[in-house]
Amino acid sequence: MRLVFCGTPQFAVPALEALLAAEHEVALVLAQPDRPVGRKQLLTAPRVKQTAVLRDIPVLQPEKLRNNPELEAKLSEIAPDAIVVVAYGRIIPPWMLALPRFGNINVHASLLPKYRGAAPMQWALANGEKTTGVTTMLLNEELDTGLMIDQRQLQIGEDETAAELSPRLSALGAELLIETLAKLADGNARPVAQVDADATLAPILRREDGRIDFARSAREIYNRWRGFQPWPGAFAELRGEKISVLKMRPAEGARASFVPGSLLAEGKQLFICAGDGGWLELLELQAAGKRGMAAEEFLRGHKLQSGERLS
Repeated sequence: MRLVFCGTPQFAVPALEALLAAEHEVALVLAQPDRPVGRKQLLTAPRVKQTAVLRDIPVLQPEKLRNNPELEAKLSEIAPDAIVVVAYGRIIPPWMLALPRFGNINVHASLLPKYRGAAPMQWALANGEKTTGVTTMLLNEELDTGLMIDQRQLQIGEDETAAELSPRLSALGAELLIETLAKLADGNARPVAQVDADATLAPILRREDGRIDFARSAREIYNRWRGFQPWPGAFAELRGEKISVLKMRPAEGARASFVPGSLLAEGKQLFICAGDGGWLELLELQAAGKRGMAAEEFLRGHKLQSGERLS
């Protein structure tokens, strides 16, 4: 097929590479504009753009899609058979939806209709799901409500984080995309409607989602930490200072219940009490403006007092 590919982060790169390996013609790549990254705020091209440049594929990075006559003229000139959208981060306007004969094909990182929205993988982990997957669908003007073409399921590891799950889902989505395009080309695709009653939302992550609520159970806190890696992470305050928890795990062994958020040092180990009386072991922490450090080093530097809490 002759395609236009819309994608921005690393998650979309395997799909682009799979299309090229399958000898589809990617006539144009659309990616979001370059953004400042890191502490030095260096202007950095998104990973999809970097890949496209290496493969000599033209790239456009429009700030807007809806009222963009130049872009509309360019895509009309290309006349793609389909527009493929993978983690692009922009709403596709009606004129793009209507342009290609096979429609706009989206690879969504959940088993729709569950987890419609911008962060399906992260919220699946945060909610303690045991399985997830990818769905290919035909985009429409509403959020993640289009006709589903194919799905593939994946088991989630008990301690797997979003950073670890993302490349597995990305690779699975790339495989499914190639199968979906083949079905469309052969006339064997059988899109089906989603059951709206089964839908749940996976809204875009905010910084405050990373704030630890110690009223939650130990498993809930741990699952949210898993889902929110690497951003927004998990953080709280100690003595008025922001403390990020870089690594944690459910604690083994029984301990007396304390007030939620209470810290407990046992030798070189550091534990915290959750709302259900369960405990988490804090393995690596980072104070604001400092480097990350193991619990043992953190304990030496902070000399915790009896009854101190994270809040």
